[in-house]
Amino acid sequence: MLQEADADRFAVLERALKADTRKGVAQAIKATRRRLAAEADERTRVTALYAYQDEIGQGVILGLDEVGRGPLAGPLTVGGVILPREPLIMGLNDSKQIPEHKRGEIADRIKEVALCWTVQHMPPEEIDARGMATCLRTAFKNAIADVESQGFRVDTILLDGNPLHLDPREVNVVKGDAKCASISAASIIAKVTRDSLMEEYGEMYPDYGFAKNKGYGSAAHIDAITRFGLTPIHRRSFCHFDEQPTLF
Repeated sequence: MLQEADADRFAVLERALKADTRKGVAQAIKATRRRLAAEADERTRVTALYAYQDEIGQGVILGLDEVGRGPLAGPLTVGGVILPREPLIMGLNDSKQIPEHKRGEIADRIKEVALCWTVQHMPPEEIDARGMATCLRTAFKNAIADVESQGFRVDTILLDGNPLHLDPREVNVVKGDAKCASISAASIIAKVTRDSLMEEYGEMYPDYGFAKNKGYGSAAHIDAITRFGLTPIHRRSFCHFDEQPTLF
């Protein structure tokens, strides 16, 4: 009972167990206090993410973030999310600060709660042909267009990082994925989606370790490129291995 009790229920149980001197009961009460304190701290932290975005934005707020700007392989991926004020989504944070085993569950919760969400990819061949800066702008614009095509009139666009001047509604927030709820949510769904895609590529090209490195330039990944050449999902402009054959 204590393991699942909320604060109100715990207060009742604690009074009822006050005279119980068993060591196990005392330990359970202490553990429950710690859990409830941690949950209260988390609620305070997450509430601040929602409050901050309401301070800097107005009306319908779309949060945008990207993942996969630096890898040698795989797409650039942008997420976009519009969140309601309630319910709060516990666990929102910079996706890199969330343990991998928890990200999927939080991403599912975001998709369940969000008023609207989108994920946009820019493939490696586009990055090679047009450059990262252009592809980044295009991916963000595609995310905005997709949200608006679903019938949402966006009043504020919160964008993680420095100004890109994509839209007059743009508001930039440095490290926004750790400050704003909707940017954090966008960061999480983008990362979970891209990581899942890279795991699929790992099955297609098992020599490159994509499931583990997610396309980033680990020593083992670079060694695999040297040994086996480039796959169709590699960004040739990032690899600088033009002397290596393309074997796929």
